[in-house]
Amino acid sequence: MTISAKVEHKINDDIKEKEIRVTDSTGEQLGVMATKDAQELAVKKDLDLVMIAPQATPPVCKIMDYGKYLFEQQKREKEARKHQKVIVIKEVKLSPQIEDHDIEYKLKNAKKFLKEGDKVKVSVKFRGREMAYTQIGAKVLEKFAEQLEDSGVMEKRPSMEGRSMVMIFGPKPEDKKEKTSKKKDQEKAE
Repeated sequence: MTISAKVEHKINDDIKEKEIRVTDSTGEQLGVMATKDAQELAVKKDLDLVMIAPQATPPVCKIMDYGKYLFEQQKREKEARKHQKVIVIKEVKLSPQIEDHDIEYKLKNAKKFLKEGDKVKVSVKFRGREMAYTQIGAKVLEKFAEQLEDSGVMEKRPSMEGRSMVMIFGPKPEDKKEKTSKKKDQEKAE
């Protein structure tokens, strides 16, 4: 089950109000009637009496197949989860004194992450006295961004967050399309 707000409905004998407004399973208004009469009507139709609006005056109840209603609700939630997009952010950590070879290695990883369709958070952490020379870290990030331009799109410009300078890259739009088509091909193969 999901962690969604579940609404508990009062059904059949759990409804203790004296008078309720009743709606038929087709949506037709049956009017205000005694709870006992509505329950008998639901039993005759072999359906459930479900309170759908307890805050109304008088409370509103609907005659329906409650099991079928719950099943369809779960089906809708499952379908909505299918179409959700999960955003994964991978992080590449740099330092202000990073060497060229290390930048190339981190750049290769960042490009791989972007090609897979993930976002990349590039950060430079400043320790101790390095906080006085944040412009060095900014230059490192600029150099990294120039080399990463062909693989991704900068979504967030370099900015300070605590003791770190951070920028975020996202995959280029055509990379996203390729990734989704590859996933569909893999699903068809299975």
